[in-house]
Amino acid sequence: MMESMEDKPVENLQQTESDQPRGQGVSFNHESEETLSEIFKLLQIDVGEESPKASFKTNETRSSKNVLRKQKHWKQIIAAKRSKRKQAKERRRAKHAEDTSVCHQYSKRVLKAMMRERFLAARDSGPRLCVDLSMTKYMSKKELSRLASQIRRLYGSNKKAAKPFWIYLTGFEANSTLYEECLRMNDGFSNYLMDVTEDDYLNLFPLESLVYLTPDSEHVLENIDVNKIYILGGLVDENVQKRLTFQKAQENSIQTARLPIPEYMVRNANAKNYHSEILAINQVFDVLSTYYETQNWPEALKAGVSPRKGYILQDSMDTTPSVR
Repeated sequence: MMESMEDKPVENLQQTESDQPRGQGVSFNHESEETLSEIFKLLQIDVGEESPKASFKTNETRSSKNVLRKQKHWKQIIAAKRSKRKQAKERRRAKHAEDTSVCHQYSKRVLKAMMRERFLAARDSGPRLCVDLSMTKYMSKKELSRLASQIRRLYGSNKKAAKPFWIYLTGFEANSTLYEECLRMNDGFSNYLMDVTEDDYLNLFPLESLVYLTPDSEHVLENIDVNKIYILGGLVDENVQKRLTFQKAQENSIQTARLPIPEYMVRNANAKNYHSEILAINQVFDVLSTYYETQNWPEALKAGVSPRKGYILQDSMDTTPSVR
């Protein structure tokens, strides 16, 4: 039986493919290449997109940078505040060094104890000063506020004095408007080293030991006697009650005296033509305290009498003719 001519080429083709040696590359047709290409596309990882893990790391990095930036900002603020406090401290030290009356070798606690000892010595052996607050009914609330401020300044000057006075506040009613103003305006007012009482000075001291200081007196204060109690009327400059303190002293037969302003000072020409010998209680105290330490009236008057009162020391007058 003869073989079909159409079957023979097929056998040759099968034999040709099976007879190819192993190890050599197998050729693929166009359809096989497309299939492999699709497989590789499915297996391909898009490196351009961040994975969730990489995104988390990026957010964490950004958060860390924000924290570092805020920390740096706060460090700058803290450093600026420290520098400001340091400069303020240096200014206080420089100001403290200018005060020659302060003993730098002592602590604040020791200095406070020394001040207390000076105050108690003044209470026992003088000098003594009384502020008469029985005339507050003549003053408005604004004037009472000014009076409370003057009491604060008076006490502050007394603390700095090498030879302080012992202070009495008499006729000082508790829960009054003045008392409330003193508590409001004066830090630690309740701890002031002074005697505060509602009693009148006439009930506290012998009459012969009292000297009422008033600008209306005919007698000049020549010296400070530690055996005397000097009285200041608690009236402010705005309340011009002429001769009020002088009349009160006369009614009670109290000795009076005035500061020697006309004896050592002269009127100074000013635009308002204003001249007054009426001083605030803290200004009168500055005069008394300075004189008690220096025994020099011109220096004492210069310390307490403001140029705004229209008076200057006689030695301060310019005697040279004015050039026009």
